[in-house]
Amino acid sequence: MVRLEKKATRLYVLDTNVLIHDPMALYHFDEHDVVIPMTVLEELDKHKNGIREIARTARQISRTLSDLTHHATFDDIQRGIPIPRATGTAGRLRFLCYNDLKPLDNLEASPDNRLLAETCRLREERPDASVILISKDINLRVKAAALKVPVEDYLSDRAFDDSDAMIEGAQVYAGADQRGTTLWESLNVDVTVERVEHRTFYQLKGQMPREWHVGMLVSDSENGAEFEAIVRELSPSTARLQLLTNYRHHDGVWGVHAHDSRQNFTLNLLMDPEIDLVTIAGNAGTGKTFMTLAAAFQQTLDAKQFERVVFTRAPIPMGEDIGFLPGTEEEKMSPWMGAFHDNMDNLLRNEEGESSWDSGATRQLIGSRVQIRAPSFMRGRTLNDTFLIIDEAQNFTPKQLKALISRAGRNTKIVCLGNVGQIDTPYLTANTCGMAAVVERFRDWPHAGHITLKSVERSRLALAAEALL
Repeated sequence: MVRLEKKATRLYVLDTNVLIHDPMALYHFDEHDVVIPMTVLEELDKHKNGIREIARTARQISRTLSDLTHHATFDDIQRGIPIPRATGTAGRLRFLCYNDLKPLDNLEASPDNRLLAETCRLREERPDASVILISKDINLRVKAAALKVPVEDYLSDRAFDDSDAMIEGAQVYAGADQRGTTLWESLNVDVTVERVEHRTFYQLKGQMPREWHVGMLVSDSENGAEFEAIVRELSPSTARLQLLTNYRHHDGVWGVHAHDSRQNFTLNLLMDPEIDLVTIAGNAGTGKTFMTLAAAFQQTLDAKQFERVVFTRAPIPMGEDIGFLPGTEEEKMSPWMGAFHDNMDNLLRNEEGESSWDSGATRQLIGSRVQIRAPSFMRGRTLNDTFLIIDEAQNFTPKQLKALISRAGRNTKIVCLGNVGQIDTPYLTANTCGMAAVVERFRDWPHAGHITLKSVERSRLALAAEALL
């Protein structure tokens, strides 16, 4: 979009959608001034009524503005109200109110056009400063560019930059370069091995790789690895790695076995009592839901580590919405739980290929421990002794996913499943969705783990459709 060489003094004019998208946007412009036009205040006033999320957000913004202006005099408002920032440097909050605002030529009277007119008027009044319009509305940014108005997207909500990618949670050294350097040749560190309570640890001393982080997989091969470990502790010169349990053969999880290093690491994260939050990314067919349900039933029905399994997902349609659904909460959520029922059918198949999922007794047994819940009714709850599975986590905003994860009580494990390449929620992208935010924020927390699965077990038709369509 149209940009300019920014001067020392900058005035950022915020569109309504920026404040609704991030109610804390006022605090994310460092030492620069934030300008809110009267048009934006009027739009916020129109959105404040109701019980929808947009109404709650509009009311939250109004309360924030009220707190900032509560002790300000009329002169303070004219000069600009100081905004306290975490960096210590305080910018100012300014309001735009023109009694004699002239509309732009040949443009109809609309909120977007009034906002553009206010921005142009401010730019004429402040030639000493860079006046920049901030908007999430692509059409408004295009219109501003056509009118030669400096405009930018709001980027502070991104978990990482466009040039980056969500971490994979794994560092596989086999085939890392053409020389065929092994894992230990690549690391060049001193290694001490110790055994503690049936677990094997590798203590490393030397220069640690920059891409390592706590809770990641270190492996010497994608398939048939001889060394697979999780990073438990990490500093620039030391690291402590713990060998993983091999779930490929007899040590399966509820009859499920790993096929490669990443799937084996996934099962280790799911079964590890020290890991409270697991995020699993990957395309369809990589086994995210299948392995998660197997681990949930192993620890709930067999090991009795949890009392129940709660399964939820964002009810976002891929296409046209079919409207309201009749029945109880679970009956309303049933059409969204196709992945759950499909995987249950596969998990409960015997060696002859017959499934006991259709049996009434089996459904009653599983149903007594498994609860299917809508995310809309999770606010205010505290989940104790629960294995919580959040499916399609990429369709949640960071705020919504925070609300779900903060439901965790005593002895609760949360697993977020998703594919940032398939987002159906409007205005969310691969680097602004809730799953991206959770992965980035928890990457160095010792009780969280993330993995991106790559191996896909799909039919020839599904693979061909993905490649050709």
